[in-house]
Amino acid sequence: MTGNLAENVVSAEQRAMVEHVYQEWDRAWSEDDLDAMIALYAPDAVLESPLVPHLRGTSNGVCRGREAIRELLEIAAPRKPHRRTFYRKGYFTDGRLLLWEYPRETPEGEQMDFVEVMEIENGLIKRHRVYWGWTGVEIIKTDAYHK
Repeated sequence: MTGNLAENVVSAEQRAMVEHVYQEWDRAWSEDDLDAMIALYAPDAVLESPLVPHLRGTSNGVCRGREAIRELLEIAAPRKPHRRTFYRKGYFTDGRLLLWEYPRETPEGEQMDFVEVMEIENGLIKRHRVYWGWTGVEIIKTDAYHK
């Protein structure tokens, strides 16, 4: 078993690349700036999320490549439920792996709860996994992304 990822020394260059992805991804998604979001992904990036099969009507939760990711985000962006807000407290990184939480409880009330996990290579998102909490799952179960 491996130890605490945060114990690794992260160079200033790695920190700057990760910080850019963390700040810009959140800003772009909260503002539906899809061009800026897609620019953060490597051309052969992979995104995994329960939202993929829900919105695309498939059994597979994986999008491969920028174009497939763009297609998903174009469907999802205009349908974001009002509980999809963007409160977060910070992130963890080892310079290659970036992760953060959108917790259910916020100072303004509840939001959809997620954990975002990204593998960063050369300043771009190579792999992106989204883990949904129970309130986020309830949103899918009530089909709020289609309303």
